[in-house]
Amino acid sequence: MIVRLQNKAPGGDRILQPYFYLGRGGKSGLNEVFRQEKKYLMNLADGQALCGRLAGVMMEDEHNGALGYRVRSLYFDTLDEGDFEDKINGLELRRKLRLRCYSPGDSFAMLEMKQKEGAYQKKRSLRVRRADARRLQEGDYAPLLEYEEPFAAECYGLMHRMCYRPKTVVEYQRRAFIAKENHIRITLDHHIVANEARFDLFAPDLNLYPVLDPFQAVLEVKYDGFLLSYLKALVNLADRSELSVSKYCLARSAGLKFQI
Repeated sequence: MIVRLQNKAPGGDRILQPYFYLGRGGKSGLNEVFRQEKKYLMNLADGQALCGRLAGVMMEDEHNGALGYRVRSLYFDTLDEGDFEDKINGLELRRKLRLRCYSPGDSFAMLEMKQKEGAYQKKRSLRVRRADARRLQEGDYAPLLEYEEPFAAECYGLMHRMCYRPKTVVEYQRRAFIAKENHIRITLDHHIVANEARFDLFAPDLNLYPVLDPFQAVLEVKYDGFLLSYLKALVNLADRSELSVSKYCLARSAGLKFQI
């Protein structure tokens, strides 16, 4: 199946370029999901209460602790902030590129591309070695040519052609719940902090500042096809409002606001 994503023509106009939907399988280093995703802003106390109810009917992520687990991402964007602007302007076809790890001491990172197509999100993830991730965050994308997955070559070409550069590191605590039916995954993210000055994904001493009120959290509901009614009822019990701004945009808004 062939779908399409947005790129930029030399004159600055948005154009559509083809890419291939590879399916859920593929080689061992590549993961891919295609699903619907809803985001809500909610009070942290209400979010914790919701987590208690979800724990009674869903499986907890194996990495969950009392407060969940830490996620840290380094986001890339074009020189003219193309992906940020596409999100702010609400374009139906848009993307995000990031490197993700779960601890500064990790021996690897996940190179991820999220592509928005209307109500659906497609996410592809490739596990890359720590040394290669360090080169990527320095703007050297050559290590991607050493991976046999076509997705790596696609990212190499895209990041070179569109002049992607590191823009911000975002970190937060996540508690996640899973239901096998319809590949449902519900997460609560809080303590969202960022840094727009130092792009070191693995730095243990990274200076991070809050980009969202610490008493608020982001609830994400991800599923294939439709959300099961009993889970929809639980989510609807929470006092929340739908959120359209991503954590990446929250992090960039701080720095972009003061650019001269």
